[in-house]
Amino acid sequence: MKIYLFSLGAGLLVGVIYSLLQVRSPAPPLVALVGLLGILVGEQVIPVGRQLLTGTSLAEAWQKAACATHIFGLLPGRDGRAATTDSPAQDKKAS
Repeated sequence: MKIYLFSLGAGLLVGVIYSLLQVRSPAPPLVALVGLLGILVGEQVIPVGRQLLTGTSLAEAWQKAACATHIFGLLPGRDGRAATTDSPAQDKKAS
């Protein structure tokens, strides 16, 4: 839950800075979020497509490509060891 609060705080800080500078954000928040969702889903098309071409079911291809973890992140209340880490710094932190 902490990561969501930090993200919200960072967004609020940027909003305050934009307000002080009297500029508008580059895109309405909903448009920006939909665009980000499109990017995340689009990144999964190739890995899932490869699995589907080998005859794997969609549900199994989704799991093998770890789409849920990539798109939604590690959801609150989940065991931290379930997430895959890409950086050595995160690997050291988990130990």
